[in-house]
Amino acid sequence: MHRRTLILAAGAAALMAAVPGAQAQETIKVGLILPLTGPFTAIGRQVETGARLYMQQKGNTVAGKTIELIVKDDGGVADATKRTAQDLIVNEKVNVLAGFGLTPLALATAPLATQAKVPQVVMAAGTATITEASPFIVRTSFTLPQATEPMADWAAKNGVKKVVTLVSDYGPGIDSEKAFSGVFTKAGGQVENLRVPLANPDFSPFLQKVADAKPDALFVFVPAGQGAQFMKQFVERGFDKSGIKLIGPGDVTDDEVLNGMGDAALGAITTHHYSVAHDSPENKSFVEAFKKISNGTRPNFMAVGGYDGMHLIYEGLKKTGGQGGQALIDAMKGLSWTSPRGPVSIDPQTRDIVQNIYVRKVERKDGELYNVEFATIPNVKDPVKAAKSN
Repeated sequence: MHRRTLILAAGAAALMAAVPGAQAQETIKVGLILPLTGPFTAIGRQVETGARLYMQQKGNTVAGKTIELIVKDDGGVADATKRTAQDLIVNEKVNVLAGFGLTPLALATAPLATQAKVPQVVMAAGTATITEASPFIVRTSFTLPQATEPMADWAAKNGVKKVVTLVSDYGPGIDSEKAFSGVFTKAGGQVENLRVPLANPDFSPFLQKVADAKPDALFVFVPAGQGAQFMKQFVERGFDKSGIKLIGPGDVTDDEVLNGMGDAALGAITTHHYSVAHDSPENKSFVEAFKKISNGTRPNFMAVGGYDGMHLIYEGLKKTGGQGGQALIDAMKGLSWTSPRGPVSIDPQTRDIVQNIYVRKVERKDGELYNVEFATIPNVKDPVKAAKSN
């Protein structure tokens, strides 16, 4: 036990010693940790391309310092994320940690960010509580409750009385289930909840339960990349012709794979913070530039999280004159800008993103499928943290 305490103390000392101090540093190192192999590769690839695109457009110099992006693959495994983060802090002496494709990966790194006083920019993961895990975490993606509560509100106001929720059984899925059920039942709706394993999901037995329940709508949350597989089984079981509405946050009709889903996706109603079809000059130029550097791949909401994450790092460094640590986190609080997704800001109290949520419908335009926005809920804060502060 004594030996273990010594090892832990030595590890903590190494982390603290690794923190870039007052010495003049000409290079600002950003460690980007993402799942670039394994089942969640699509998430990592989108975030990385978004981050690289921002640097390509803005250059690699901020406040007289050179920005160096160090990209590492964690395979979507939390232990690997933690090891990689520790290596980046101790050996590479990074000034910022960024990326984090899934909630467990962001949470595994949180204690290291706190200990080493290194800002951790979460560009993808969506569980509401992530920013509470460390005072050094700031987020440019979204939270599931932020994207989900407007969906429950829309359903209740549009004649939907009975819903079955089908969610992946991990943090964000449980977040979305709770957020939807809470708002929808308060409005007088009836809900039955089903949870699917996150790894290698087979949706068939769960879809059979949905068919037996005969709801007005099926609310679905699966992580980006699993939407196409869900939609395939949805069609195989004839749900696209069953009259049951398909609703949910935007992950299930992910822009990158939406075209491949075919006509089954038409009419699906989702609420989310980004669509490749978002009508603004900033988004049009973002989509065009992204496609150029990714062999024609559409950007999705993960890409915009990576792009905006780099913007936040650049603008924070401009404010601090290139200083990292606590000064950089403080500089990021309250920043606001116009993103490809619309107006966004960082809540100074929670370090979480405040953004518009759009209600969208899958439609065919110019021969392709798009999430077409038809309503906007402006400046949405994460409702979980907003409820705690009231």
